[in-house]
Amino acid sequence: MRSYRPVEGTTFKKLHHKQVKQAKGLLYKLAIAAVLLIAPTIYFVASYSPTVESISEVDVQKLWDAADSGGWRPSSVPRSDWPPPPSESNGYLRVRCNGGLNQQRTAICNAVLAARIMNATLVLPELDANSYWHDDSGFQGLYDVDHFIKTLQNDVRIVESIPEIKKNGKTKKIKAFQLRPPRDAPIKWYTTTALEKMKEHSAIYLTPFSHRLAEEIDNAEYQRLRCRVNYHALVFKPHIMDLSHKIVDKLRSQGHFMSIHLRFEMDMLSFAGCFDIFSPEEQKILKKYRKENFAEKKLIYSERRAIGKCPLTPEEVGLILRALGFDNSTRIYLAAGELFGGERFMKPFRSMFPLLENHSTVDSSNELKDNTQGLIGSAVDYMVCLLSDIFMPTYDGPSNFANNLLGHRLYSGFRTAIRPDRKGLAPVFIDREKGRTAGFEEAVRRVMLKTNFGGPHKRVSPESFYTNSWSECFCQTSASNPADRCPDGSDE
Repeated sequence: MRSYRPVEGTTFKKLHHKQVKQAKGLLYKLAIAAVLLIAPTIYFVASYSPTVESISEVDVQKLWDAADSGGWRPSSVPRSDWPPPPSESNGYLRVRCNGGLNQQRTAICNAVLAARIMNATLVLPELDANSYWHDDSGFQGLYDVDHFIKTLQNDVRIVESIPEIKKNGKTKKIKAFQLRPPRDAPIKWYTTTALEKMKEHSAIYLTPFSHRLAEEIDNAEYQRLRCRVNYHALVFKPHIMDLSHKIVDKLRSQGHFMSIHLRFEMDMLSFAGCFDIFSPEEQKILKKYRKENFAEKKLIYSERRAIGKCPLTPEEVGLILRALGFDNSTRIYLAAGELFGGERFMKPFRSMFPLLENHSTVDSSNELKDNTQGLIGSAVDYMVCLLSDIFMPTYDGPSNFANNLLGHRLYSGFRTAIRPDRKGLAPVFIDREKGRTAGFEEAVRRVMLKTNFGGPHKRVSPESFYTNSWSECFCQTSASNPADRCPDGSDE
């Protein structure tokens, strides 16, 4: 009789299981490769099939006007009991807003809400001397402080600095206790941890303060306060507004104009991991930047490209606009930093749309150029894009500039926005690169007609509240739902 040897049997089963697992893994990889290879072709055939519903043309003339509001209008005034801040607060709240202009703007809105939640006196927010802009303009250098404080007087108490106190015959400044809030902290963190420290020390200092308060809050009045800060209280200083209007007037003197946020820059290309279209030397620069600034992650260009994770090239932007019906007489204002790869990437775009401007080229004198550096330059770009007839972001993923502008334009009367669906367009562009150009523009229109051009639409994650504050910060004059009706005396 043969003796039973369990170890051998177990080993065989493990080996068999490992082989099966390896085979499954191989099949999975082959399946992904097949999808990447045939997806564009399938999309191409489906898009151009004569059995598909006929394509509607885009009415370019209508795009120059605001989108259909559906009877909605902006309104961020309180609609329920909202008492002014008590005469006595629980202490002082200091925050340091880090990041670029628009990340800081979001942080300011969150700071005001945090102060309201804790019944705190808000010290004028500190703006980080940003490492990218090397700009220490500060809140007072960018925003109209008096307007900010006055606009929010019924919401929070605001002071420019923590006052000195007298104790035992001596004058001294209150020292704020430093805290690091968790990212997207819930309201409860502010009413417990932060508030306890404030009561204990009379003042707290929250740093860093970027994305440190949850965006989705089940309290419409809190969300409306964010809108009052963002769209009413935060107004740039008069000289920035004057520069911005001067540019807009010059652009509009020749008719309609479009603004484009062209995010084909080193930081965004490095973040996205889209290297393959660049030279070996350029790839080296992008990879070095990525290694120094972002978490290590294996990114395969073909996979990223196939799912729309790469910023649009300037040429792709031009092809989208041309497919929608814009011609070479279209006047375009470019809000962008230094484009990576230089003129060779801009040349195809410029050949399609030669009337390109930025804040440095609109005026031949040095007045605008000398006064639009650093954060102030970003502020001017923001205002020109806000006031333009059409705004087009080319990469609205982690771009605070594009996302905040989309929200501000929505609130400013549903101003037209062209938001390319990069995922939907990726197979169309990939096919074009392979030489299959028949029906290309029809395919682009088919994708773009499914997008929203600036009208009211439901906010769906990952869309930010700062990108779309509908419906909390909007109302209808004759709404069937009482919650949507405009409050009496509301005229915003």
